[in-house]
Amino acid sequence: MSLQDRLGVRGVPTTGAGVPTAGTGVLSERIGGANEASGAVGGGHAIPVSSVPVSSVQFGRRNTRRAYDPLAAVRKRAHQALLELLGPQLYDTVADDAELERRVREALPEVLAKEEAHLTAGDRATAYRQILDEILGHGPIEPLLRDPEITEIMVNAWDRIYVERFGHIHAVDAAFMDETHLRRVIDKIVSRIGRRVDESSPMVDARLPDGSRVNAVVPPISLDGAALTVRKFAADPYTVEDLVRFGTMPQRVAELLRACVQGRLDILISGGTGTGKTTLLNVISSFLPADERIITIEDSAELRLAQDHVLRLEYRPPNVEGRGEVTIRDLVRNALRMRPDRIVVGEVRDGAALDMLQAMNTGHDGSLTTVHANTPRDSLARLETMVLMAGMDLPVRAIREQVASAVDVVVQLSRMRDGTRRITHITEVTGMEGDVITLQDLFVFDHRAGTDQYGRHQGALVSTGLRPRFVDQLADHGITVSPELFGRGQ
Repeated sequence: MSLQDRLGVRGVPTTGAGVPTAGTGVLSERIGGANEASGAVGGGHAIPVSSVPVSSVQFGRRNTRRAYDPLAAVRKRAHQALLELLGPQLYDTVADDAELERRVREALPEVLAKEEAHLTAGDRATAYRQILDEILGHGPIEPLLRDPEITEIMVNAWDRIYVERFGHIHAVDAAFMDETHLRRVIDKIVSRIGRRVDESSPMVDARLPDGSRVNAVVPPISLDGAALTVRKFAADPYTVEDLVRFGTMPQRVAELLRACVQGRLDILISGGTGTGKTTLLNVISSFLPADERIITIEDSAELRLAQDHVLRLEYRPPNVEGRGEVTIRDLVRNALRMRPDRIVVGEVRDGAALDMLQAMNTGHDGSLTTVHANTPRDSLARLETMVLMAGMDLPVRAIREQVASAVDVVVQLSRMRDGTRRITHITEVTGMEGDVITLQDLFVFDHRAGTDQYGRHQGALVSTGLRPRFVDQLADHGITVSPELFGRGQ
């Protein structure tokens, strides 16, 4: 990445994020009048990042003018001054972002001091923060990344940004300067982990330094320009106490999952997009014993295990020549040669399911993984389909026998209409009857309780009263589960 890219001098965002409400008109006169840019910021029911008004999107139409950002010209001049002041030094000596940050923070006050005739103290502080976000962060979405209430950031286009707060989607009045500015931020994110996105490889999965998941698509597959989606992770990983407090699961279900993990049962976490599968996987992975060798396998590294003896493997995409790809299936097969006590696969979505099932059936008990599915039975059906994707001509009954033998417990997650994520089923895989895998629900979410006046679900995860067959298997590992845990209706 060139110095100009790191300093952002080739494009300055005209976002309204962080622009003060007072004195905007006066400021525009002080710094030389309006300098409007074309485009529109997405509207709808917005939770604004600032108070600069923006036009909303109605009936699929987008306005052609955006609100004027009076600090844009100041930021552009400051960028140029920083390049002139620090450029040669940075080019010769800077080896990491920490050094860049130190030098920029030292030089920026001097650069902005030259604007003293035009800027108030509040304007200068705002410009200082925005310039740091541009050079050291990710431009106009950096304030959104810092907001702990935001769980997802969706950039539909350079001037249409939406966020998810408390399970609901809102538009915000932040925007990139143009398409080039958005592409530069995307390149900065993906290049950090050695990946690329361009016309020949228009889709990419990446991650931010804090583990937040990033997906980007660019033309030609994205018809309206580049799009960016960031699923934020909490600064501090959630614990089981957090999920109990959020209502994702009751305390006794947490105790049951702890017993299942420590008793080396193979657990499949199932759910739709955005239901919290990875979060739950990260939480129950904390139950893994610290004296075991754990290998994690992920598309994009997101799990943050607290144990010391952890080895992390990550999928590698093909290079520009289409070579060098290392698939999840390759990693699972290789993990079996690395003397694992536990294998944790972030998600199975292809032929890796076959290798995962074989690992579970050949002495690697206690493995954990996730799968996209709407019900426990659907999750097993998806495993069957993915095994067939491995290219092995296996009879369906043989596949089902493998699944029934490998998977012990299915944990089903759902996202409710009120935006909350809840465990809706704890289901045991009991075996085969004929050609059908048999299941029994141990806990089921009670929807009959309805909702309160605010639309929040009042139901809870209740026991069906059935005693699981795996209790005896847990006892063999010295894990005792109280029969009261499965008391009906509790």
